[in-house]
Amino acid sequence: MSDLHGLATRVLRGFDPEDAHGLALTGLKLGLGPRAPADPPILATELAGMPLPNPVGLAPGFDKNAEAFGPMLAAGFGFVECGTVTPKPQAGNPRPRLFRLAEDRAVINRMGFNNEGLEAFARRLARRGGGVVGANLGANKDSEDRLADYTAGLRRLWGMASYFTINISSPNTPGLRALQTRAALDELLGRIVQTADALPQGVAVPMFLKVAPDLEDAEIEAIAETVAAHGLAGVIVSNTTVARPPLRSRFAAEAGGLSGAPLMGPSTEVLRRFREAAGGRFALIGVGGIASGADAYAKIRAGACAVQLYSALVFEGPGLVTRIKRELAQRLQADGFRSVAEATAAR
Repeated sequence: MSDLHGLATRVLRGFDPEDAHGLALTGLKLGLGPRAPADPPILATELAGMPLPNPVGLAPGFDKNAEAFGPMLAAGFGFVECGTVTPKPQAGNPRPRLFRLAEDRAVINRMGFNNEGLEAFARRLARRGGGVVGANLGANKDSEDRLADYTAGLRRLWGMASYFTINISSPNTPGLRALQTRAALDELLGRIVQTADALPQGVAVPMFLKVAPDLEDAEIEAIAETVAAHGLAGVIVSNTTVARPPLRSRFAAEAGGLSGAPLMGPSTEVLRRFREAAGGRFALIGVGGIASGADAYAKIRAGACAVQLYSALVFEGPGLVTRIKRELAQRLQADGFRSVAEATAAR
């Protein structure tokens, strides 16, 4: 069956990237996705109080409208993050807006938070069974009060999502990254925490902040202090980059956020800097360029409690997660670690 999934992935690469993504989602919803074997026990871990069968998560962007989180959990992901979802449906930026940079094992996107909106998202998420499924919250491009968009998402999806991510780091919504500045972030997180405190309290619902990789040391320090001050569960490092390292693809000059292999080094360095700034006060999730167990292990050794990937699936298909987990378990064992948490804590 893995050979069949590999063939399907190669066939899909012959389609326009966005069309291929839509076909992949359709196949998953029809039950055509892979089913992963049981995870090696060494991979069982915990993220902000949430038990995970393994630390390898699906990053948002793949399942924008909460359509395929079940099949992706079945494919072997330890957790799935759906979204980004905005209060109102929006079409996003004009096509083409998604580009495969095959020579660079990279992707450039300028999607612009295209999604079906909160109501459609909530209807699907309400049917969630087991597994850890997070909701990535964003703001509408034409919103007059972006802070209110985030709190609206929180209220509507409360009790449905295992955790929430506040996405202020997409480069494709004009002005959004300005919310990473200290005063704006302090106001946003204050509103988020105030809203959450007023909602029915049962099991604690972790909140994460997703940041850009294009940050200076002073910005990292300020974000870390603000996150800690408001008691968030953690920071997700990182979103796509607006930087352009040397690339070979003819799509290299396209506008948008770059993800995939070229982001592995820079995002891991930003993760290390967040580890120092965090001082153990909150959890870190490492994202950016992961395509192997060695990549996932590097993020964990840089301070990540868990990792997420997406772009590598464009080239390898959903069966990739099983290989990554196998390689990660081998790396942990080879270095004498008994758990993911032990490797995260080691210096």
